[in-house]
Amino acid sequence: MRVLFGMILGALLIVGVAYVHDNGSSNTTSSSSLADSRMVNWDVVGANMRIVRDRARDTWTMLSQKVQS
Repeated sequence: MRVLFGMILGALLIVGVAYVHDNGSSNTTSSSSLADSRMVNWDVVGANMRIVRDRARDTWTMLSQKVQS
């Protein structure tokens, strides 16, 4: 249980630090400098999260239909 908790906490810390770093970098004046200093492309992360959410929803729907029938 501790290992699972540690893995989840570590993943949340990594994402949180990257998010804070990327949003804290918005104080620069040059847009090319801003793009170079970002650690994560948050548009890609958002698209991937939408895909994961849709797959989880489809799987849940499929499982709930199997249970009902």
